[in-house]
Amino acid sequence: MDGVITGGEAQNGTDWKVGVDIGGTFIDFCALEANSGRVASLKVLTTPEDPGAELMTGLTLLAEREGFDPTHMTRFVHGTTVGINTIIQRKGAPLA
Repeated sequence: MDGVITGGEAQNGTDWKVGVDIGGTFIDFCALEANSGRVASLKVLTTPEDPGAELMTGLTLLAEREGFDPTHMTRFVHGTTVGINTIIQRKGAPLA
């Protein structure tokens, strides 16, 4: 899903913020260009035996598609559904 979020303070240049969630099946990417409000997303299949291995591949694909240099991101955050599910499972709660 791609779109635009309006609002925010305009600045010179681009201001890319990228969030990533590493899951068991996909790594989900969401990127916001804060100056324009442009939002882009991408899903990349994971390798279950090596979660996170596809992070750089997906980031490169997203950057190429959206035309930004990932070395100039102003913010990068990630979460991991795999990690949270492991904690929940170890606490004794069954996974849905």
